[in-house]
Amino acid sequence: MAVRLEEIDPENWRLGLKVLEAQKNYVSDSAELLARAYAYRKSRSNALVIYNDDIPVGMALYYDLDEMNAYDFSQLFIDERYQRKGFGIEAARQILERMERDGKFDKVVLCYIDGNEAAKNLYEKLGFKLTGECDEDEIVMEKRLR
Repeated sequence: MAVRLEEIDPENWRLGLKVLEAQKNYVSDSAELLARAYAYRKSRSNALVIYNDDIPVGMALYYDLDEMNAYDFSQLFIDERYQRKGFGIEAARQILERMERDGKFDKVVLCYIDGNEAAKNLYEKLGFKLTGECDEDEIVMEKRLR
């Protein structure tokens, strides 16, 4: 496994990546991820394609959340064909390393939708903790980078 991240650009944004039907209530698709990246472009949004070698296996998005002095790890998904192979956790680790190198904030926040146990477990493995806060059906987690 050789997971790497590349910023989304005119050459790689139309990849046809999608999640399982049962996951669609929990995870944004690539069109929504790209729309959110555009909406948060003034917050230094970073939309990324996740590759295993040269095969695109997923996408992710994070941006600055100045009002909370944190990065917002907004989106992460692995295409249905490549799930349960470790790509998600490795990509998330690399994204957290990018944030740490960037150094603007020392905290990362994210939300997952109540019932998405796979996301909760992944984020807990990465050191995220529940904050006790909820935003409708979204449960808030955070992690200190340093």
